[in-house]
Amino acid sequence: MTIKKERQPTPFLRLQESLSEVIAETPAGERLPSEPKLAQSLGVSRATLREAMRAFEQQGIIRRRQGVGTFVISHTHAIESGLEVLESIETLAQRIGLTVEMGALKISQLSANAEQAMLFAMEEGAPLLQVSRVILAEDRPAAYLVDLLPDDVIAYAELNEEFNGSVLDFLLRRGMPRLANSVAEVQAVAATSEIARLLEIQRGDVLLSLGAKLFSEEGRMIDYSTSYFLPGYFRFQVVRSVGTNKVVDGTDPYYLNY
Repeated sequence: MTIKKERQPTPFLRLQESLSEVIAETPAGERLPSEPKLAQSLGVSRATLREAMRAFEQQGIIRRRQGVGTFVISHTHAIESGLEVLESIETLAQRIGLTVEMGALKISQLSANAEQAMLFAMEEGAPLLQVSRVILAEDRPAAYLVDLLPDDVIAYAELNEEFNGSVLDFLLRRGMPRLANSVAEVQAVAATSEIARLLEIQRGDVLLSLGAKLFSEEGRMIDYSTSYFLPGYFRFQVVRSVGTNKVVDGTDPYYLNY
C-alpha cells in the first residue's frame, strides 16, 4: 500500500489565497483596504503583503496608484497579438471591439545626441521629432508610447488634430515612406517615476517593454519606438516553428525535432 502525503500550501500561498478572496469580494473599481489595515487583518508585514500583491498586479487584476490606494480592475477585453505582424494598438483594439483613445500627448523637437545619431546613421545635432503619448483603454491608462524619428520623416506641423496616437497608422495612411519591416526587442522593465505617474501606477512596478526599429523599403531606419504596456490589457504571442537537428548514429542519418 502506498500512502500519499498531500503537500500543504506554504504560508505565502495561503496569503495569496486570502488576498484573492479579499479582491473577489471587492466590487470592480473600488479601493482595497489600506496596506496597514490589510496587512494587519491578514497577519503579515506590509513588505510581505506587497510581494503577494505583485502577482495580482502583473495579471492586471489590481492596480496601485501612488498616494491614492489599490483598486480592483474591471475589464473584459485583452488585446492579444502575435509579434510576427506589426500593427498599431488601435488596429488590434478595433478587432476585438475595445475602445482606445489617446491621452496625454507631448511632441518635442530634439537635436540628436551621439547615441541617437549613431542609431539613425545621421550627424550629431541633426533634428529629431519625439512623440510621447498615453493610450487609454476603458478610460484608464493602458500603455505609454514613445517614438523617435528624423524630422524629414514626419514634420512637427504634420501631427495635427487628426493624429490618433499611432505613428505607424499615420505613415501607412500617408503612404510614404513605404515601410518594409520592423525589428523588435521585448523585455520586462521597472517603471520610472515619470512613467509611473503617467500610467497611474507605482514606481518600480513591472511593465512589458517593446523596443522596435522600423525600416523603409530603402533599408533606412525611420522610427525607433519604445512601448510600455500594463499587464492585463496585452497578451503577446510568438509563433515558433519546430527546428531540426541532423544527428548521425554511425550509419544512417535521421532528424531530431526539438
